[in-house]
This record gives sequence, C-alpha cells and structure tokens, in this order.
Amino acid sequence: MLNPQQQAAVEHCDTPLLVLAGAGSGKTSVITQKIAYLIQRKRLAPSRIAAITFTNKAAREMRERVGKLVSAEDAAALTVSTFHALGLKFLQIEHGRAGLRRGFSVLDADDSGGIVKELAPKGVKNDVLFGIRNLLSRAKNGGLSPEEALAAARSPRELEAATIYDLYQQRLAAFNAVDFDDLIRLPLRILEADAECRDAWRERLRYLLVDEYQDTNDAQYRLLKALTGERGSITCVGDDDQSIYAWRGANPENIDQLGRDWPNLRVIKLEQNYRCGKRILRAANKLIANNPHLHEKKLWSEHPEGAPIRVLECKEAEHEAERIAAIATTLAEKHKARWEDMAILYRGNFQARPLEKALRLARIPYHLTGALSFLDRAEVKDLLCYLRLLTNPSDDAAFLRVVNVPKREIGATTLEKLGQFAQSRHSSLLDATRSDSVLRQLTPRPAAALASFATLLDELRSASLHESAADLVERILKRTGYAAQIAVSTPDAAVRERKLGNLKELADWFRAMQKGGNTAGDLASQLALLSHADRDEPGNAVRMMTLHAAKGLEFRFVFIVGCEDGTLPHEGAIDEGRTDEERRLMYVGITRAKELLTLSWSAKTKRWGEVHNNQPSRFLHELPQADLHWQGKDPEADKEVTRETAESHMAKIKAMLAGG
Repeated sequence: MLNPQQQAAVEHCDTPLLVLAGAGSGKTSVITQKIAYLIQRKRLAPSRIAAITFTNKAAREMRERVGKLVSAEDAAALTVSTFHALGLKFLQIEHGRAGLRRGFSVLDADDSGGIVKELAPKGVKNDVLFGIRNLLSRAKNGGLSPEEALAAARSPRELEAATIYDLYQQRLAAFNAVDFDDLIRLPLRILEADAECRDAWRERLRYLLVDEYQDTNDAQYRLLKALTGERGSITCVGDDDQSIYAWRGANPENIDQLGRDWPNLRVIKLEQNYRCGKRILRAANKLIANNPHLHEKKLWSEHPEGAPIRVLECKEAEHEAERIAAIATTLAEKHKARWEDMAILYRGNFQARPLEKALRLARIPYHLTGALSFLDRAEVKDLLCYLRLLTNPSDDAAFLRVVNVPKREIGATTLEKLGQFAQSRHSSLLDATRSDSVLRQLTPRPAAALASFATLLDELRSASLHESAADLVERILKRTGYAAQIAVSTPDAAVRERKLGNLKELADWFRAMQKGGNTAGDLASQLALLSHADRDEPGNAVRMMTLHAAKGLEFRFVFIVGCEDGTLPHEGAIDEGRTDEERRLMYVGITRAKELLTLSWSAKTKRWGEVHNNQPSRFLHELPQADLHWQGKDPEADKEVTRETAESHMAKIKAMLAGG
C-alpha cells in the first residue's frame, strides 16, 4: 500500500522526477514499485531499465524486492547495480573505446596506493602520500584527465599530484588495468565525446532510477546526464538532509542542478516517516531546521510519542562506555530486547576501543562494522590476484603479490632486475619471465623459480578455458601448494581453519555468482567492487559503527556517544565552518532510532596525551528541550539510570559466580 505522494512518484514518468525522500519514508518501496509500473503498465522492456544505488548490498535487496513484484524472467533482465558496477559493465562491453584489452583488471585501494607510493618522491611521509592519493581521486571524481588536472593545479602539492596522476595512468595502461575511480571517469569521457556510443547506450537504457541521489559526485551526475540526455527519463530519489559524504566528493548541489538542467523537473516530497516515534522525529526536525534548504520538508509520523530522549553526562570515555553497557544490559534483561536491536554510533572509529572493553566486561556480544573485511584477508586477496593474473597477464600488481606466494625463493634483487628488463622492453613482468636473455642475468635458482612460475600460470590459464571459476580456485590452491603451506605454516589450529574456511567460502562465492559468459576474471572484478557493508552479517549482536556507516539502517534502540563540541561536531568542521554537514550527520544518527534514543557526552577527553575539558555538543541545545531528559536535571531520569547501573553490576556478578 502506497500513500498518495508515493503513488504519485511511482506513476510520474513523462518528465524528469526528483523524489525528496525523508528518512524512513519508504523510498525503496517507491523505486521497486516504479520499476514494476514501468514494466507492467508502461510496457517498457526490463532490459531497458537501470536502477542505480551506492552499495552492492542495497542493489541486492532492491533486486530481491523487485523480484516479488515482477516475473523471475523480467527481474533477471533488469540492471540493478552500483555506479561502479554499471561502469564496469560498460567498460567490459566498450573496452576497445577505452583503450583497454579484454580481461582488464580492477585494482583495489592497496594496489593503486602501492603504485602511487612507487611514483612519489622517495622517503615521502604517509600523510603526504594520503594527500596525493586524495587529490588524484578528487581529480578523477571531477571527470578530469591528467592533462586537465595539470592545467587546473593551483598549488605545488596539486601540481605534484597531477604529475603523478599522468605517470599513474601510464602505469595502469601498461598493466591493462583500471582503478575504482576510472570505472566512472572512463565511461563518462567516452559518452561525452562519442555521439554514436552515447546514442547506443541511451537506447540500451531507456529509463534510469537513482537511489541515494544526494551522494552523487560531479562525475556520477555527468554520467547520468550523458545516459539520459534531453529525454530526461530519470527518477532521482534522495534527501538533502542526509548528504554526509562531501569529504569523499559527494556534491549535494546536484539536487539543485537537476532543476537547472531539466526545467520541466517535477519534485515530489515524501514526508511521512514509517520508522520513528513522534518525539524522535520532532527532535530530528528541530535540529535540521537550522540548516538552509532549497526544498523545505517536515517529517511526520503516526507512531506513538515514544520515551523521552536521554542525555547522559559522563566523566570521561570509559565512564560513558560503562553507562551504555549498563543500559544495554537492562534493555536485554528487563525489556527482553535482542542485542541486534541495538546500535552504538560514534563520529570516528577511535571512539570504539573503550566501548568494546565495556561490552566485553558486560558479556555483551557486539559486531564492529568496518573491521577487517572478508575481501581484505591476505589469503583471499592472494587468490584473487592469481585469478587476475590468469585473465590479464599484463597485471604487474597482481604478479608482484603472488610471484612469491607460496615462497619460491625469488628475492627483491631478482624482481628488481626483472622490473628493469620489463621496463626497457615495455613488456609485462610475466612476459619478462619468459625471456632467455633476462633469465641468463640471474643466478640459476631464482631463474628456475621464475621459469617454473610462468609454466605453472600457463597450465592454470589453459585449465581456466574449460573450468568454472570455483573449480579453478580449487585447482590453484592445489597446484600452487598454497593450501598446503597454510596447513604447515600456521600452528594455531583456529587461525588455520579460519584461513582455509575463507578460501572455501571464496570458491563457494564463485559457484553462486557463476553465470553464462562470465570468466573467472570477470567474477574477480565484480568481487573487487564489494565493500565492507556488503559482507556485514553480524548475527545477534550489538552493532557498533560510525554515523556515516549507519545511513540506511534502523534499530529499535540507538546510542549516539561523544556528543560534545570537538567530537560531534568535529573540531576540524567547526574551524572550517562546515557544521551544516556535521548537523546532517547528527540528523542521520537520530533518525536511525525507532523507539529509544540515548545521547551521551563526556566532560573530559584525552587527546594526544592531554586532557581536555568539554562542553556538550551545540546540537544538543538545538533539540526540543521538552523532549529531553538531561541526567542531573531530571530526578526521575537519574533514578532510572542508577537502577539500570545497579542491575547491570548484579548481572555481571551473577555471571561470574556461575562461571559465565
């Protein structure tokens, strides 16, 4: 059942549409219902429809929901993907126009960071390297080529980054590889420059639906515009009040740009919230009203008022963590809440440590979002690099990772000589291992090891032509001796089983993802696009995450910690006058809560070894005070907190006496 505004958004197809969807207003229902409407009522072929979002997890959930509304055949024909997955699909089809050979690699952040480090001046510090990588990424997200970035440079640092950008792209071309940012930049440049290709893709994708539109950067917006053209067959769904990614290139001005580029744009507001109690929603509305708006909106709810919002004043971070653990324990024991119904949100990951300690002491299971991802495990990355190298022999980054994995007695001196030869001949490192002239320059043992490695890859590549990706993973593990080395070199049985289990899971992934026409390299590229959020399966545990990571999620009980000036809003944002985005971040946190919201702050914090006296966040004073219970100002609220703390301590004592 859709409300009138949602129904209007579903049925409007004649002109471009912007749906301003407030938090918890059912935007995913609008997108999925509109896809079904386009297929069933407008008779648009599903293969001509593309729904684009920002995480693979969101895309997967959207596809599942559409699958309940249309036939399985129609659902399978749809394009439901992230921007980067769409860019990858484009480049796999149009690789020749992009100057790429079939089977190109997608480099991950570690690979691209390693190349930048190689190209940067020797001895450069990590923070400078980070700045160079950030400037390079910003140039790509702005759709700039190396030449354009060089012309646009306004400082010595930007000039240095633009110079490295040029060398970096030369290196990627030699590797027959792209990085994440190229998955948007290259399709954009082709579509804007090549009218024939542009017309073909506009015909291929007749209608676009974009989720989380406020998070688009300049290059992504231009890509949408190039794919849509004057026809304007597009629905953009977003919320300017939840634009919290300016630091990574998102441009909330893209919401305004829609109206300038398509004067016939229609705007529909979704203001009914289906998630939060009235009190929580009132607080969110009051807070965000302090930000400027082009399109005013005010969320409302039919849910009950809900409990007052607690504000806890704590002595320091450890005390704050203990208070949160005590309340969580009470919610679980007294109110029979599940741990997975609770979330602890914070401004930065540095705030997690005392919280983890307090939760462990209280015997509370927790899941830390943003911890080491499955795809970041060394053994998983090794296997993916083997697959990349089999598909793309020019991928020197993959070669360097696996040439000595397992150990083959190939040292740094040998690889340096190999690299010099490959550079002089403009060949890949793998091709260089097949050269008699380079092997004669090496001592017999490493020369034999390199030749054996090349022969092994030839054998595996031959097998890859007729084996599934999952079978190929198992063959690599056996023929390289990788699994055997893990068994021998990992004395800890639990660690050994986890590593071998990760490799089995990788094979299972490929088995599940295998589709007609997909090579092992194609699947490895798709896996490279997965983010931490796509693999988060925490089970029944309290969720701990940053406010940025919480967007799109909801919980019965939410704790926002560190609500002091200097933390939230962040000190740097205060100094630079960027409190509007910090306020949006707080708004996102508040609107994650369905029933109970607890805000806490510490009177003192330790930074860089020094103790700082804090003031409560200015955002706390912007909330409707009648809806808050400030600890220390409300005797009844204080009694409740004291009772919860006592109950938590008793529960811990009982657990210890019981041997738990």
